[in-house]
Amino acid sequence: MNAEFNGIISPENLVYKKPELMNEVPMHYCPGCSHGVVHKLIGEVIEEMEMEEKTVGVSPVGCAVFAYRYLDIDWQEAAHGRAPAVATGIKRLWPDRLVFTYQGDGDLACIGTAETIHALNRGENIVIIFINNAIYGMTGGQMAPTTLLGQKTATCPYGRDAELHGYPIKITEIAAQLEGTCYVTRQSVESVASIRSAKRAIRKAFEASMAGKGSSLVEIVSTCSSGWKLSPVKANEWMKNNMFPFYPKGDLKDKTSE
Repeated sequence: MNAEFNGIISPENLVYKKPELMNEVPMHYCPGCSHGVVHKLIGEVIEEMEMEEKTVGVSPVGCAVFAYRYLDIDWQEAAHGRAPAVATGIKRLWPDRLVFTYQGDGDLACIGTAETIHALNRGENIVIIFINNAIYGMTGGQMAPTTLLGQKTATCPYGRDAELHGYPIKITEIAAQLEGTCYVTRQSVESVASIRSAKRAIRKAFEASMAGKGSSLVEIVSTCSSGWKLSPVKANEWMKNNMFPFYPKGDLKDKTSE
Protein backbone atom coordinates (compact mmCIF):
# COMPACT_ATOMS: atom_id res chain seq x y z
CA MET A 1 0.00 0.00 0.00
CA ASN A 2 2.90 2.35 0.66
CA ALA A 3 5.12 1.10 -2.17
CA GLU A 4 6.74 3.69 -4.46
CA PHE A 5 6.75 2.13 -7.92
CA ASN A 6 8.28 4.94 -10.02
CA GLY A 7 7.05 3.12 -13.09
CA ILE A 8 9.24 0.10 -12.39
CA ILE A 9 7.88 -3.10 -10.88
CA SER A 10 10.49 -4.99 -8.92
CA PRO A 11 10.47 -7.28 -5.86
CA GLU A 12 11.71 -4.38 -3.74
CA ASN A 13 8.80 -2.20 -4.83
CA LEU A 14 6.27 -4.91 -4.01
CA VAL A 15 7.34 -5.33 -0.38
CA TYR A 16 4.79 -3.92 2.06
CA LYS A 17 6.32 -2.18 5.05
CA LYS A 18 4.06 -2.59 8.02
CA PRO A 19 3.57 0.32 10.43
CA GLU A 20 6.22 0.69 13.11
CA LEU A 21 3.39 0.75 15.66
CA MET A 22 2.60 -2.88 14.83
CA ASN A 23 4.20 -5.15 17.43
CA GLU A 24 6.13 -8.26 16.43
CA VAL A 25 3.42 -10.55 17.78
CA PRO A 26 1.72 -13.33 15.78
CA MET A 27 -1.94 -12.46 15.30
CA HIS A 28 -4.57 -14.81 16.67
CA TYR A 29 -7.16 -13.94 14.02
CA CYS A 30 -8.39 -16.63 11.66
CA PRO A 31 -7.01 -16.73 8.08
CA GLY A 32 -8.85 -14.22 5.92
CA CYS A 33 -10.11 -12.18 8.88
CA SER A 34 -10.51 -8.45 8.23
CA HIS A 35 -9.27 -7.40 11.68
CA GLY A 36 -5.58 -7.57 10.84
CA VAL A 37 -5.97 -5.33 7.80
CA VAL A 38 -7.90 -2.72 9.77
CA HIS A 39 -5.27 -2.82 12.54
CA LYS A 40 -2.60 -1.98 9.98
CA LEU A 41 -4.64 0.89 8.53
CA ILE A 42 -5.14 2.38 11.98
CA GLY A 43 -1.42 2.10 12.66
CA GLU A 44 -0.54 3.76 9.35
CA VAL A 45 -2.91 6.67 9.92
CA ILE A 46 -1.72 7.30 13.48
CA GLU A 47 1.90 7.36 12.28
CA GLU A 48 1.10 9.67 9.37
CA MET A 49 -0.68 12.04 11.74
CA GLU A 50 2.30 11.82 14.12
CA MET A 51 -0.05 10.96 16.99
CA GLU A 52 1.82 7.92 18.28
CA GLU A 53 2.28 9.39 21.76
CA LYS A 54 -1.18 10.96 21.96
CA THR A 55 -3.54 8.18 20.91
CA VAL A 56 -5.75 6.12 23.21
CA GLY A 57 -7.65 3.12 21.87
CA VAL A 58 -10.54 1.48 23.73
CA SER A 59 -11.36 -2.17 23.08
CA PRO A 60 -14.16 -4.09 24.80
CA VAL A 61 -15.06 -7.79 24.55
CA GLY A 62 -15.04 -9.79 21.32
CA CYS A 63 -12.56 -10.71 18.61
CA ALA A 64 -11.05 -7.22 18.95
CA VAL A 65 -10.32 -7.58 22.66
CA PHE A 66 -6.61 -8.28 22.07
CA ALA A 67 -6.04 -5.28 19.78
CA TYR A 68 -3.72 -3.91 22.44
CA ARG A 69 -1.27 -6.72 21.68
CA TYR A 70 -0.78 -5.58 18.09
CA LEU A 71 -0.74 -1.77 18.14
CA ASP A 72 1.83 -0.08 20.36
CA ILE A 73 -0.32 2.79 21.64
CA ASP A 74 -2.07 3.43 24.93
CA TRP A 75 -5.10 1.17 25.36
CA GLN A 76 -7.97 0.94 27.81
CA GLU A 77 -10.10 -2.17 28.17
CA ALA A 78 -13.86 -1.69 28.60
CA ALA A 79 -16.69 -3.91 29.75
CA HIS A 80 -18.75 -5.51 27.01
CA GLY A 81 -20.39 -2.77 24.93
CA ARG A 82 -19.19 0.07 27.14
CA ALA A 83 -16.28 1.32 25.02
CA PRO A 84 -18.00 4.59 23.92
CA ALA A 85 -18.66 5.50 27.55
CA VAL A 86 -15.03 4.85 28.49
CA ALA A 87 -13.82 6.78 25.43
CA THR A 88 -16.07 9.70 26.42
CA GLY A 89 -14.39 9.94 29.80
CA ILE A 90 -10.89 9.74 28.33
CA LYS A 91 -11.54 12.40 25.67
CA ARG A 92 -13.14 14.79 28.15
CA LEU A 93 -10.24 14.34 30.54
CA TRP A 94 -7.58 14.64 27.82
CA PRO A 95 -9.11 16.63 24.91
CA ASP A 96 -5.75 16.78 23.15
CA ARG A 97 -5.70 12.99 22.72
CA LEU A 98 -6.88 11.06 19.67
CA VAL A 99 -9.43 8.67 21.19
CA PHE A 100 -11.12 5.85 19.30
CA THR A 101 -13.02 2.65 20.07
CA TYR A 102 -12.61 -0.61 18.19
CA GLN A 103 -15.77 -2.73 18.36
CA GLY A 104 -17.58 -5.62 16.73
CA ASP A 105 -21.24 -5.75 15.77
CA GLY A 106 -22.39 -7.85 18.73
CA ASP A 107 -20.59 -5.55 21.14
CA LEU A 108 -21.58 -2.25 19.54
CA ALA A 109 -25.01 -2.90 18.04
CA CYS A 110 -26.45 -5.15 20.77
CA ILE A 111 -24.82 -5.11 24.18
CA GLY A 112 -23.61 -1.52 23.81
CA THR A 113 -26.44 0.01 21.78
CA ALA A 114 -27.30 2.62 24.41
CA GLU A 115 -23.68 3.68 24.97
CA THR A 116 -23.10 3.90 21.23
CA ILE A 117 -26.20 5.91 20.36
CA HIS A 118 -25.91 8.37 23.21
CA ALA A 119 -22.18 9.01 22.78
CA LEU A 120 -22.73 9.71 19.09
CA ASN A 121 -25.77 11.85 19.76
CA ARG A 122 -23.87 13.95 22.31
CA GLY A 123 -21.27 14.66 19.67
CA GLU A 124 -18.36 13.38 21.74
CA ASN A 125 -15.13 14.03 19.84
CA ILE A 126 -14.28 10.35 19.50
CA VAL A 127 -14.11 7.89 16.63
CA ILE A 128 -15.94 4.57 16.70
CA ILE A 129 -14.52 1.91 14.38
CA PHE A 130 -17.21 -0.69 13.87
CA ILE A 131 -16.32 -4.14 12.49
CA ASN A 132 -19.52 -5.66 11.07
CA ASN A 133 -19.23 -9.33 10.12
CA ALA A 134 -22.87 -10.15 10.90
CA ILE A 135 -22.09 -12.72 13.57
CA TYR A 136 -20.67 -13.24 17.07
CA GLY A 137 -17.30 -14.50 15.91
CA MET A 138 -15.47 -15.01 19.19
CA THR A 139 -18.09 -16.79 21.27
CA GLY A 140 -19.26 -19.50 18.90
CA GLY A 141 -20.96 -18.00 15.85
CA GLN A 142 -24.27 -16.91 17.35
CA MET A 143 -26.75 -14.60 15.61
CA ALA A 144 -25.84 -10.92 15.93
CA PRO A 145 -28.08 -7.84 15.53
CA THR A 146 -26.56 -7.44 12.07
CA THR A 147 -27.11 -11.05 10.92
CA LEU A 148 -28.94 -11.01 7.59
CA LEU A 149 -32.39 -12.47 7.02
CA GLY A 150 -31.99 -16.11 6.06
CA GLN A 151 -28.41 -16.27 7.30
CA LYS A 152 -27.68 -19.36 9.38
CA THR A 153 -25.83 -19.16 12.68
CA ALA A 154 -25.41 -21.33 15.78
CA THR A 155 -28.53 -19.80 17.35
CA CYS A 156 -30.64 -19.59 14.17
CA PRO A 157 -29.62 -22.80 12.36
CA TYR A 158 -32.53 -22.51 9.94
CA GLY A 159 -31.74 -18.92 9.05
CA ARG A 160 -32.73 -15.62 10.59
CA ASP A 161 -36.51 -15.20 10.51
CA ALA A 162 -37.94 -11.69 10.84
CA GLU A 163 -41.06 -12.88 12.68
CA LEU A 164 -39.01 -14.82 15.21
CA HIS A 165 -35.77 -12.86 15.48
CA GLY A 166 -36.59 -9.40 14.16
CA TYR A 167 -34.77 -7.55 11.41
CA PRO A 168 -31.06 -6.81 11.02
CA ILE A 169 -30.22 -3.40 12.45
CA LYS A 170 -28.49 -0.77 10.34
CA ILE A 171 -26.67 1.02 13.12
CA THR A 172 -24.71 3.22 10.70
CA GLU A 173 -27.88 4.60 9.12
CA ILE A 174 -29.16 5.39 12.61
CA ALA A 175 -25.90 7.15 13.46
CA ALA A 176 -26.15 9.31 10.37
CA GLN A 177 -29.45 10.77 11.65
CA LEU A 178 -28.00 11.91 14.97
CA GLU A 179 -27.18 15.58 15.44
CA GLY A 180 -23.87 14.90 17.15
CA THR A 181 -22.24 12.96 14.30
CA CYS A 182 -20.05 14.76 11.80
CA TYR A 183 -18.82 11.83 9.72
CA VAL A 184 -20.51 8.47 9.20
CA THR A 185 -19.27 6.04 6.57
CA ARG A 186 -19.35 2.37 5.58
CA GLN A 187 -16.27 0.75 4.07
CA SER A 188 -14.66 -2.68 3.55
CA VAL A 189 -11.18 -4.15 3.11
CA GLU A 190 -11.61 -7.03 0.66
CA SER A 191 -9.61 -5.45 -2.18
CA VAL A 192 -6.76 -2.98 -2.66
CA ALA A 193 -9.17 -0.25 -3.77
CA SER A 194 -11.41 -0.89 -0.77
CA ILE A 195 -8.44 -0.84 1.61
CA ARG A 196 -7.33 2.53 0.28
CA SER A 197 -10.84 3.91 0.63
CA ALA A 198 -11.11 2.59 4.19
CA LYS A 199 -7.80 4.21 5.10
CA ARG A 200 -8.97 7.58 3.77
CA ALA A 201 -12.14 7.24 5.82
CA ILE A 202 -10.25 6.45 9.03
CA ARG A 203 -7.93 9.41 8.43
CA LYS A 204 -10.87 11.76 7.87
CA ALA A 205 -12.59 10.53 11.03
CA PHE A 206 -9.45 10.92 13.13
CA GLU A 207 -8.83 14.43 11.81
CA ALA A 208 -12.44 15.46 12.47
CA SER A 209 -12.10 14.18 16.02
CA MET A 210 -8.99 16.25 16.66
CA ALA A 211 -10.64 19.30 15.11
CA GLY A 212 -13.53 19.01 17.58
CA LYS A 213 -16.19 18.55 14.91
CA GLY A 214 -18.14 15.83 16.77
CA SER A 215 -18.49 12.06 16.66
CA SER A 216 -17.50 9.82 13.76
CA LEU A 217 -18.50 6.24 12.99
CA VAL A 218 -16.51 4.17 10.51
CA GLU A 219 -18.18 0.86 9.77
CA ILE A 220 -16.06 -1.83 8.09
CA VAL A 221 -18.21 -4.54 6.50
CA SER A 222 -16.12 -7.64 7.14
CA THR A 223 -15.94 -11.39 6.76
CA CYS A 224 -15.87 -14.15 9.36
CA SER A 225 -14.63 -17.27 7.62
CA SER A 226 -14.86 -19.41 10.74
CA GLY A 227 -18.32 -18.23 11.77
CA TRP A 228 -19.67 -18.38 8.25
CA LYS A 229 -17.95 -21.76 7.68
CA LEU A 230 -16.45 -20.61 4.38
CA SER A 231 -12.95 -20.32 2.98
CA PRO A 232 -11.51 -16.77 2.89
CA VAL A 233 -12.13 -16.57 -0.87
CA LYS A 234 -15.71 -17.84 -0.56
CA ALA A 235 -16.32 -15.53 2.41
CA ASN A 236 -15.33 -12.51 0.32
CA GLU A 237 -17.69 -13.64 -2.43
CA TRP A 238 -20.51 -14.14 0.06
CA MET A 239 -19.90 -10.71 1.53
CA LYS A 240 -20.04 -9.04 -1.88
CA ASN A 241 -23.20 -10.90 -2.92
CA ASN A 242 -25.11 -10.66 0.37
CA MET A 243 -23.65 -8.07 2.74
CA PHE A 244 -23.03 -5.20 0.34
CA PRO A 245 -26.59 -5.08 -1.05
CA PHE A 246 -27.99 -4.75 2.49
CA TYR A 247 -25.11 -2.70 3.90
CA PRO A 248 -24.14 -0.49 0.93
CA LYS A 249 -20.73 1.13 1.09
CA GLY A 250 -19.99 4.83 1.00
CA ASP A 251 -20.30 7.99 3.08
CA LEU A 252 -23.69 8.39 4.73
CA LYS A 253 -22.89 11.76 6.31
CA ASP A 254 -20.00 14.16 5.94
CA LYS A 255 -20.00 17.50 7.74
CA THR A 256 -16.23 17.62 8.20
CA SER A 257 -15.83 20.59 5.87
CA GLU A 258 -18.26 22.75 7.86
